Amino acid sequence: MSDAIQQPCPKCESPYGYTDGQTWTCPECFHEWTLEEIAEEEAANGFFDVNGNELKDGDAVTVIKDLKAGGSTIKSGTKVKKIRLLDDPVNGHDISCKIDGHGQVYLKCSVVKKA
Repeated sequence: MSDAIQQPCPKCESPYGYTDGQTWTCPECFHEWTLEEIAEEEAANGFFDVNGNELKDGDAVTVIKDLKAGGSTIKSGTKVKKIRLLDDPVNGHDISCKIDGHGQVYLKCSVVKKA
C-alpha cells in the first residue's frame, strides 16, 4: 500500500489523481490541474463580502455605504439579518433580504460586510 497523497479529479471525479509536485494528473482521463485553479474556481462560484469573507444563506450583514432604494436611502451601517443568496442574480444583485422600513430589497455582495 502506498503513502502517496491522492486528489480527486475535478473533470471525471476519479479518486486516483496524483501529483508530481506542481501539477495534479488523473490516470483515467489524463486531465491536469493545480490546486490554485481549483481554489480560483471555487472562489468564482461562491459569494464573498467586501472583505473576502464567504457569505451563506441566513447570514447577517452590514451595509457599508449609503444606498438609494426607490425614494429612500439605506444608510451605511444598517444591519440586515437572514440574507438569501441568489443563484440567478437580479440586475447584478446577489442578495435578497428584508430591511426594516424598506421591505424586500436586493443587494450586491460588494456593498456588504459579514456581521
